Amino acid sequence: MRKGILSLAVLVLGLTACGGNSGTTATSTAQNSQKAGKIGVILPDSKSSARWETADHKYLEEAFKAAGIAYDIQNAQNDKTAFQTIADQMITNGATVLMIVNLDSGTGKTVIDKAKSQGVAVIDYDRLTLGGGAAYYVSFDNTKVGQLQGEGLVKCLADKKAGKPIVAELNGSPTDNNATLFKNGYDGVLKPKYDSGEFVKGPDQSVPEWDNTQAGTIFEQMLTQQPKIAGVLAANDGLGNAAITVLKKNNLNGKVPVTGQDATVQGLQNILAGDQCMTVYKAVKKEADAAAKLAVALAKGDKPTASGKVTDPQTKQDVPSELLEPQSITVDNVKDVVADGYVSKEELCTGDFAKKCTEAGIQ
Repeated sequence: MRKGILSLAVLVLGLTACGGNSGTTATSTAQNSQKAGKIGVILPDSKSSARWETADHKYLEEAFKAAGIAYDIQNAQNDKTAFQTIADQMITNGATVLMIVNLDSGTGKTVIDKAKSQGVAVIDYDRLTLGGGAAYYVSFDNTKVGQLQGEGLVKCLADKKAGKPIVAELNGSPTDNNATLFKNGYDGVLKPKYDSGEFVKGPDQSVPEWDNTQAGTIFEQMLTQQPKIAGVLAANDGLGNAAITVLKKNNLNGKVPVTGQDATVQGLQNILAGDQCMTVYKAVKKEADAAAKLAVALAKGDKPTASGKVTDPQTKQDVPSELLEPQSITVDNVKDVVADGYVSKEELCTGDFAKKCTEAGIQ
């Protein structure tokens, strides 16, 4: 990956320059007749979900290049100190717009406050920074994501004719507002089932920092405490795979439905194998394109409008927002994710999965 820092003089002249820099970064310059600013993007990590590097990074880079805007994309790798340092460096190096995926609202707010004091506009990307006051927020309808997960698990349990199933909930990070919204969504589906006695509420625990290793340990403890768990609401594919790994050790994979989110290659392969009952596909390209459109307009000195708004639950202030629609994915429509170009047939249909891909109608 190329690394570099664009100087203002180079931007004005429309030349291209590359130089050394630390951290995971992608930079670009392009000839532009306008004196547009520079966009800095800080992604959260590459461990909690593969999407940040395989999808968001790629699609944002493509959008900025197409717009001819200078940019710098870096990944904080779940390091809060690095997150703030990267933001400071981007501002120092001429960023006029920051797009951030916060590691938690506290760290995110610190970065937003610093950026505002320097006249730098901030877009909350994918995760809302509570109390942060970002200029814009771009994400998916995250409550709907959770609703789809809850509905998916209900259907999977019905397909298995499970009677009064004990359901375990493996939630996302307690510091991620999205995890709260996901849980609101699936609890809205599951709570009536618990209240009526149709389902039995089992262990319910959050996984710090979406850490898949911790998720495995947590779920192993859940299964030890409650061996008759019949369904797992896992908040994303990584957590779902951690649960599936434990279920495999106990010869329960495929027997206990597990949900997911992000439509990762691993998650889709688990669905093809019958070990995961569903995932939620979020067309990241649409999210990245929507965010890039706002960022480019801001970098050019415009004041773009957003199609909607979200109320910050802490400040009660409305944040101009773009919220995209998620899609439920089961074995019946895994092919949709491939057809959309989010994952390729080559990376999904490897080895033993080749036959399963054919059976699933993947071209």
